[in-house]
Amino acid sequence: MPSILARYIGRTFLVAIVATFSICALLVFMIDMIELLRLSGKYGNVPLLTLLGLAALRLPTYTEFLLSFTVLVGAIAALMHLSRRSELTIMRASGMSVWQFLRPGMAVAFGLGLFSMTLYNPLAAASRTQAELAYAEVFGRDSNLLDTGTSGTWLRQNGADGQSVMNAGAASERGLSLKAVTAIVFDDKGIFKERVDARSARLMNGYWRLEETLVARPGEPAQRYDTYLLSTYLTPERATEALSSAYATSFWDLPNLIEDAEKASLQTNTFRIQYELLLARPLLCVAMVLLAATVSLKSFRSGGIQTMVVAGMIGGFGFFLLAEISRQLGLAGLAPAWAAAWLPVSLAMFLSLTVLMHQEDG
Repeated sequence: MPSILARYIGRTFLVAIVATFSICALLVFMIDMIELLRLSGKYGNVPLLTLLGLAALRLPTYTEFLLSFTVLVGAIAALMHLSRRSELTIMRASGMSVWQFLRPGMAVAFGLGLFSMTLYNPLAAASRTQAELAYAEVFGRDSNLLDTGTSGTWLRQNGADGQSVMNAGAASERGLSLKAVTAIVFDDKGIFKERVDARSARLMNGYWRLEETLVARPGEPAQRYDTYLLSTYLTPERATEALSSAYATSFWDLPNLIEDAEKASLQTNTFRIQYELLLARPLLCVAMVLLAATVSLKSFRSGGIQTMVVAGMIGGFGFFLLAEISRQLGLAGLAPAWAAAWLPVSLAMFLSLTVLMHQEDG
């Protein structure tokens, strides 16, 4: 293929994908701004510039998950653009195969996936941390970006006064600040001592500082304290490993975090799967281009383009559903991390290649 033609096809794919991503990012930004304006009215008037800055900090976190979808839609748009102008027909008539004129698009998709993995993901992780702090400062409460779910996160620890088990409803600042905390405290002989419920907790040097606490001891009425100190040998690094979100950890930090967590006998499934998903992202973007090609190479003159595009979108959503099911199986320990991340991508590529070979070569 002539280099000029390859650059033209690659530029067409790049423009279509970036335009699709920009439109989706703008929609996400507007929706988030509406939500922040609603919260501003509920918790007090907040300057518009502050809300715009907060929405901008939160945007990379949300848009990072849209990349594969925008590659699919952008690739469909690029191929339909080439087909509508009969450029694909001319390429075929000149003896070019589908694999030749898809190669620049796949190269662009792979490059975007690599960029997302190595540069955009660290940016999203850093902006997520800043967004949590800004959200807490603006609205006076922790961000829900690191909500740990209905059952919360349980953490077993030792301290100078004995062992304790803590449950946190939400965590921010990579696990150093907790929300909706419950602590079950035992004495140095392992006998239950007291239960402490607190609005928030923050890890200090050698202890947790719990705020607005309710302390219940056996045979005694519950007592309220403004501040309660709970001793711990937990270091900030260990707390981060146990409580931080995989999505708030940069691609470059994940290997060391996984290694340190394993040495500390902490659960690493979430971090392993996130790391494998990031490694698979470039090939995922290539798979989206192949999937787009299965529904977009038909000539406009043949008709039925709308039906095929809808079929492609349904296929894309089906893949995303399969990928999420696979991820959940990995998180539950029912599948290895590498399988949870790579099998859906491999399956999408295999099926797309099979359909393309059937369409082109019979």
